This record gives sequence, structure tokens and C-alpha cells, in this order.
Amino acid sequence: MTTPLAELSNACLPLIESDLQQVLGYPNADRHPLYARMLHYHMGWVDQDGSPLTKSAGKRIRPLLTLLVSHAASGDHQPARPPAAAVELIHNFSLLHDDIQDESPLRRNRLTVWSIWGRAQAINAGDVLFTHGHMAIPLLTEESIRSAITGTMLPRLDQTCLDLTRGQFLDMSFETSDAVTVDDYLDMATGKTAALIGCAAHLGAIAAHASPTAQEQYQEMGRCLGMAFQIIDDILDIWGKPEHTGKAEAIDIIQRKKSLPVVFALAQSEELHGLYQSPDPFDEPTVRKIIQTLDGLGSRDFAQSKAEEFSRRTFEALTNAKAGGIGGEALTELVEQLLRRDR
Repeated sequence: MTTPLAELSNACLPLIESDLQQVLGYPNADRHPLYARMLHYHMGWVDQDGSPLTKSAGKRIRPLLTLLVSHAASGDHQPARPPAAAVELIHNFSLLHDDIQDESPLRRNRLTVWSIWGRAQAINAGDVLFTHGHMAIPLLTEESIRSAITGTMLPRLDQTCLDLTRGQFLDMSFETSDAVTVDDYLDMATGKTAALIGCAAHLGAIAAHASPTAQEQYQEMGRCLGMAFQIIDDILDIWGKPEHTGKAEAIDIIQRKKSLPVVFALAQSEELHGLYQSPDPFDEPTVRKIIQTLDGLGSRDFAQSKAEEFSRRTFEALTNAKAGGIGGEALTELVEQLLRRDR
């Protein structure tokens, strides 16, 4: 039996892919094939030689959320297609730059753009996606309503980009800081992850002409979902299986990320604090020792409790938004899946 989420995903995901391809000029590579190929590779449409792939590498969670919110609020997802494409492009701009800053060799079980074509070209490719993210809304919006829509949505997207980059700044600065608290971490996650997911939901509500109250609740739903999503990521990036996550095993430990489980443990263990102050790279035995310390201090349980708290608040906001019809059912199903994921 087809579920509401499966039914609407089957309708929405091809539209999302079509809109993204229109904005990024796929499959045409104009006069600069490598320039386009790097973008199309990152989006999951081609391999590094430019040969088409049969299945997209991206999950398209954020644009799907935008369309489902619009459908839940108005019974129609079509008006939310322009901001859905914009949100996904901004997300992918951030991923490209994040991979460079973290020196991550893999993304979605494939080599990252920078590891193939170098940091400089990958930075430029990220800048291109950032620009196209802002162009997507006016490009894909009907001319008759373009002015009103862009005047509301683009400032919202701009503020989100500021929040996003501020969160990334905090995340990177934590790596050399000796005094990161749980509150500091939550502030970082609000910008790095929750801001864009909250924006995705908010733009869907704007496209549906939802009431101000409903818009606020959808945005809060997305924000809390983003917080839970980031904390679950933290758990998976330490204890997750590489074949599921598409990342190296214990990647956050290797990169000395001050993720929530680590921040919680650092406040309790001088030995762990000393290891994180050492300039020496973490070898495999050290990584295993750190994970054992986290387990012994209850870091995973603490992070899980925080994820559950934000999950509860996500569903409260979704209830308050009064999401209706098959869109509301599909939206609830999507949220439940995201909060129970293992990858």
C-alpha cells in the first residue's frame, strides 16, 4: 500500500530534479564543460568523467520539506517549487565549502569535488551554487507574481545564509577552543543546520499563503527538526557505520569536531581534555580510546536525550501549524523518518 509520503514524493522529487537541472543548465555544458561538470557531479547527475548517472546522489530532503509544507498548508505544492530549488542549491553550496574546510574526502559515498579538482576550483563551484540559489526563485517564478514573491522570499533566504555561515564559523572555531559549552554548541547548531531547514519550511508556508501564525509554527517545526537532525548527525558521525553514512568511520573524532557528545564529555574528563589539546593527530588506538571514554561518560545517551527533546518540540509545532490533508500526513511521515534515521 502506497503511503502519503511515497505518493507525494513520487510526484515531487522529479519536479525538484527538473527544476534544479533547469537552473544549472543540465545536461548542457556550454563552452566550459568542466565548469558545468563539477556542479553536475556534485549534484549527483554525472560521474567525474561527465557520464550520466541513473540515480541522483542527493536525498533532496530540504526541497521536499518545502513542497510538503506548501501542500499541507494549501493542498498544492506547485507554488513552492522555486524556493524548493533555491533551498537545495544553498544547501549544496554549503556542503561544497564544508567538505573543503573539513578536508572530507567523501560525500555520499563518492569523492568530494575538492578531492578531485582541488580546493580552488571547489570553492569557485560552491560560489556558483550560492549564486544560482538566489537566482532560482525569480527564474522559476511566473512573471505575474515574481516581484511579490521575490520581495518576500529572497530576504528570508539572505538572512538564512548569514545564519548558516555564522554557524559554520562557530563550528570551525570550536576546533581550537578549549572552552566550548553545551549552550555554545546549541547556538552553533541553530545556525549551521537548523536555520536552513527552518527556512525550507517557512518558504513553503509563504508560497502557500499560510497565515502568519501558521508560518511561524512551520518555521519552528523546521528549526527544531534541524536541531534534532544535527544532533543525530553528531551521533552517527561517531557511532554510525560508514556504509550507511557515506563518511569515514568516527570522522568527527578524527577531525576533532566539538560535536555535542564530545562537548558533553570534555566538561567531565581532564584526560579527554588533554587529548584534544594535543597537537598530534589521533591515530586509530586514540580514536578508539576516545570513543570508549565517551561511552563511559554517557555522552551518547545525553545527545540522544537532546535529540528526543527537539523531536518532541518538532511535533508540537507541526500540530500547532494544523497541517492538513495528504500533505500533512506526508509531512508527518517525513519528519518521523528523519528523526529515526541511521544515515
